[in-house]
Amino acid sequence: MDRTWKLHGDGTRVEPGRVVRPDERLRTPNMLGLGVQHVLAMFGSTALVPVLTGFPVSTTIFFSGIGTLLFVLMTRNRVPSYTGSSFAFIAPVVAAKADGGLPVALGGIFVAGAVVFLIGLLVDRIGTKPLEWLLPPAVTGSIVALIGLNLAPTAKDQFTQQAGVALVTLVAIVVIGVAFRGFVSSLSVFLGVVVGYVFAAILGKVDWSGVHDAAWVGLPDFATPEFQWRAILLIVPAVVLVLLAENAGHVKTVGAMTERDMDGDIGRSFMGDGAATMVSGLFGGSATTTYGENIGVMGLTRVYSTLAYVIAGVAAIALGLLPKFGAIIAAIPIGVLGGAVTVLFGLIAVLGARVWIDAQVDFRDPVNLITAAVAIIVGAGNYTLNWGDYSFAGIALGTVAAIVTYRVLRLVQHRDHVPPTEGLPAVAPADAIAPLPDGEAAGADARRA
Repeated sequence: MDRTWKLHGDGTRVEPGRVVRPDERLRTPNMLGLGVQHVLAMFGSTALVPVLTGFPVSTTIFFSGIGTLLFVLMTRNRVPSYTGSSFAFIAPVVAAKADGGLPVALGGIFVAGAVVFLIGLLVDRIGTKPLEWLLPPAVTGSIVALIGLNLAPTAKDQFTQQAGVALVTLVAIVVIGVAFRGFVSSLSVFLGVVVGYVFAAILGKVDWSGVHDAAWVGLPDFATPEFQWRAILLIVPAVVLVLLAENAGHVKTVGAMTERDMDGDIGRSFMGDGAATMVSGLFGGSATTTYGENIGVMGLTRVYSTLAYVIAGVAAIALGLLPKFGAIIAAIPIGVLGGAVTVLFGLIAVLGARVWIDAQVDFRDPVNLITAAVAIIVGAGNYTLNWGDYSFAGIALGTVAAIVTYRVLRLVQHRDHVPPTEGLPAVAPADAIAPLPDGEAAGADARRA
């Protein structure tokens, strides 16, 4: 440990005006506490995604831990991040799973991870300029927003099935998120789900049969992928660009917080995220992404040590080896999920607007305005394009619409020599990827999203 992480100050506290950098650490008891905090921060979203997609909860948690350790290794101990379940995969994975079952969905997840890994390898060799050209803030914000809006019908369906329980859960999340500050506020979704779960249990709306039958200790339920082009084309276009934008934003955010230029680590961060998703998809877990929730914890504690994530990863692996624990999570009533995703999916949509605001995207420029308008309606309306035996819908089609619309209109604009911002105040460069928000429960999924 001493060779990998240097002791920060006396190891008992963060020195005033400083942060604990990724290659530093505090003393072991302090680091153990920080590792547990990161487990709590990621847990709500990481456990919720497999419940929504019908994946094994214990398996997902287990491979989120393995993926985090792999991520730290792939980034050479330079990028602190937890790789938890990605919300961007929910809609396409559910569609692929309904069409061909769990193995087919896992095949799509594995290929998506492989694509992210290969892009990361390329970025690590040639730099981030091509990525910044492909994903300017106007496009990135549109993609994030349309993911949340595309998932709105799912939230409505789950909410209305147990409206009373859903409403209690929703109110609890909102009140905890607003009435409290700091770390408790960052856990508002997790704590709100606990409140809703207890309320549903009191009403007798929880099915405990799976919990009674589950063993206390045992290996997670493993599964292997099956590769079908339909599932691959359904999943990969819908999520890869979202993962890249989210991941790059997180690296830039951590770099700003630690006052370090971390752009050179973006390629390896992609590779780490891709490798984590590949391993998870290879054995039955949900796809992963870097988590904004955990960046929020780092901002609160000023501790960016990767050792905290090694500890969190090991703790998640241990939790994955407790089937009864996974069964308790899997027993969450549909109404509790409905209340939680009403907030989470809404946050994803709003985070898209946050990307625009942070990057000062100028919507008086018709290219930005039309790009957002077309992409959001295509995604939210779940437009479908059929091509032979294949169909592209919702998130995938909206993502392609955002990229193609922006680049074509920008080309037309430049050809006609129309200055997009003539006479307008200066704004941030259009080709800079805006950092995604940190400390938000959904950010990620757009991350999480």
